[in-house]
Amino acid sequence: MHLFVYGTLKRGQPRHRFLAGQTFVAHAVTRPLYRMFNVGEYPALVRHAEGRSIEGEVWEVDEACLRALDRVEGCDFGLYARLSVELSPPFEVLPAETYLYQLPVEGLADCGSRW
Repeated sequence: MHLFVYGTLKRGQPRHRFLAGQTFVAHAVTRPLYRMFNVGEYPALVRHAEGRSIEGEVWEVDEACLRALDRVEGCDFGLYARLSVELSPPFEVLPAETYLYQLPVEGLADCGSRW
């Protein structure tokens, strides 16, 4: 499974350790369908009508890693949901997922295209 990470899971970020043992594929950019907002210590990626391309990394991850990341990202209590993400060329045909924020983002500062 390919996972697009854009915030604290990226290399050099505080939660990157949860990707230990997984395979880095490449730097990637989403299609301009998303916005990223600052929640404080981490970003919130949402699909947005006035979207932009978001920079991140694609990783090949196994099922055990995904289960752990789902817990870390708060999927069980509705903070994030792991959903399909649309990437820009050359990865537009690569099936990938990412963590999309599930709470309201009104009033949060826009992060631009990079965390």
